[in-house]
Amino acid sequence: MAKKWYPVIDYAVCKECGACIKKCSHGVYDASKAPSPVVRNPESCVDHCHGCGSLCPAGAITYVGEDTGWTPPKGARGNADGCGCSGACGEASGKSVLVEYLYLDLQSCDRCIGTERELDEVMKILTPALKLSGYKVEYKKIEMKTAELAEKYKFLSSPTIRVNGIDICASVSENSCGCCSDISGTDVECRVFEYMGESYEVPPREMLAEAILKETFAPSGGGCACGGYEIPQNLRAFYEGKKKKSGCSCGGSCC
Repeated sequence: MAKKWYPVIDYAVCKECGACIKKCSHGVYDASKAPSPVVRNPESCVDHCHGCGSLCPAGAITYVGEDTGWTPPKGARGNADGCGCSGACGEASGKSVLVEYLYLDLQSCDRCIGTERELDEVMKILTPALKLSGYKVEYKKIEMKTAELAEKYKFLSSPTIRVNGIDICASVSENSCGCCSDISGTDVECRVFEYMGESYEVPPREMLAEAILKETFAPSGGGCACGGYEIPQNLRAFYEGKKKKSGCSCGGSCC
């Protein structure tokens, strides 16, 4: 096997529950052998995706090429950036919740700043309750500073909120964002959030709380970004414009 990333099963501890086979949507496992996990197509495994390993209740899955410090939840090794899509695809195994906030700018973008404020308040309320219920809660904020970071996290629109690797928005809706347009000197559109028949540039707390709790207790299993990815033209224009503006000899004040 020439591929440098794929799962390896420790059959001595595997419980043959079939969870890994059901989790993987890339055809890595031989479904005809279910519930016994047989790696049939290692070349189909997404580089640095820990989805099946994080879901395994026995900690029976490790990976060829593992270099992140990730550990099987029930095994001897633990956590890191799971799937390349967001660092969390399927990462929540058992009672754990990872909320990620991916954004373009927190200095001048009203939309990113406002969403951060609302999400912070929701997490202040939900975190103690989830911890009391036995959940491990992690809250990360990641600035998409460059196109390279956007590609690493398979970033589709700003701002994005993911719960255990799942975007809380099933689809991307956007409108013109004056703030990000000013930052890049180009016309940029940013995300709008659809909730209860209304559109919001800053999502209401009720929407955020509902989405986080839903993905915690009744995960949808959809919306993961670990499939094929190409940076949207909208974001490409933002990064190119921002780079040109920062490279201007006047420091961007003339743009």
